[in-house]
Amino acid sequence: MDTAGAHGSPLGEKEIEGARKNLNWPYGPFEIPADILESWRKSGSRSADARAAWKKRVDDSAKKAEFERRLHGKLPNGLGAAIEALKEKAVAEKPEIATRKSSENTLEAICAVAPEMIGGSADLTGSNNTRTKAMKAVSADNYAGHFINWGIREHGMAAAMNGMALHGGVIPFSGTFLVFADYCRPSLRLAALMGTRVIHVMTHDSIGVGEDGPTHQPVEHLAALRAIRPADQVETAECWDAALRMEESPSVLALTRQNLPTLRLKNEKGNLCKQGAYELSPASGEAMVSLFASGSEVSLCIAAQKELEKQGVPTRVVSVPCMDLFFDQPESVRDRVIGTAPVKIACEAAIRMGWDEIIGERGQFVGMTGFGASAPYKELYKRFGITAEAIVEAATKALPTQAAAKKSAAN
Repeated sequence: MDTAGAHGSPLGEKEIEGARKNLNWPYGPFEIPADILESWRKSGSRSADARAAWKKRVDDSAKKAEFERRLHGKLPNGLGAAIEALKEKAVAEKPEIATRKSSENTLEAICAVAPEMIGGSADLTGSNNTRTKAMKAVSADNYAGHFINWGIREHGMAAAMNGMALHGGVIPFSGTFLVFADYCRPSLRLAALMGTRVIHVMTHDSIGVGEDGPTHQPVEHLAALRAIRPADQVETAECWDAALRMEESPSVLALTRQNLPTLRLKNEKGNLCKQGAYELSPASGEAMVSLFASGSEVSLCIAAQKELEKQGVPTRVVSVPCMDLFFDQPESVRDRVIGTAPVKIACEAAIRMGWDEIIGERGQFVGMTGFGASAPYKELYKRFGITAEAIVEAATKALPTQAAAKKSAAN
């Protein structure tokens, strides 16, 4: 008592004996006194009739199969078709929208076929787009809603979502800004330890937040979470689909505030994002440069690729929406996606941590090395050198080095 040892060390038999004496508890380990046991069993049986009546209603219901599907966490049959239809629409219309809006579009499609989805937001609903048009809010007078106004309490929200997932029958998702993931961290860690399917939509995912400034601009958070970060509407739909199908893992969807172009110009059947990374745009010949990026920076790489190809440098672009899923792939898949181009460059509006496993220690990185600033997002990207021009410059500088190395090896 009154020492740090009470917190971090086994008590030992002597301390336990003293505790039993002070608590007037003269019973052995795991021994339950008869009067307490009787009272507990009586308490446990008081709802037996209500339980039996509930069970009869479930067994007699025509909706028993649907109830059991939801309770056991199995996804509805119509989910795949809903995702494919959304991807086809995006490829046809090529919208230029923020991935937070892409997520809202995807949620509209998902919730239409999966009524077990229960959403919510920590105060920022209008900014993170987690409430679809059909969602009614849960209130003290109405528990039939599908949306929870959590208030400014990310920590409590994330903890409650874990409890909802463990109970079963619902798939909880919520929204806030990515920078506020710090408030969710204990519960996010527990979700990973427990293997619960909770989906955190975290928007405003980079210095692209703009004028809100460095207090709201996440630069280290992607590396800490290694979140799922889609690049357009098609990838957002696929990433939602992948997150829903990971029954024993939490997910963070890191989404943009700023609008992004549609990059997937044809709809590949199946889910390319579920392997974590894939070649989005191939080189015109044997690639000399491979560009890797996630989220909003993928479009910068596409622009850089066009310029490098004009200069006669075969360049490919690889989208990396989720590193964790990519590193789970067989070595042969990883090697094929990373490729053999002598120059490898990663671009992300965040810190470099994590990218070396893809580009190598000598690979080039275009991104952040510190905190952001307050200004419109396009000015910030230019100020911190996260541009297509910067990617082209990094590639151009690295190419002579590679050529010299090859010449030296030949000699």
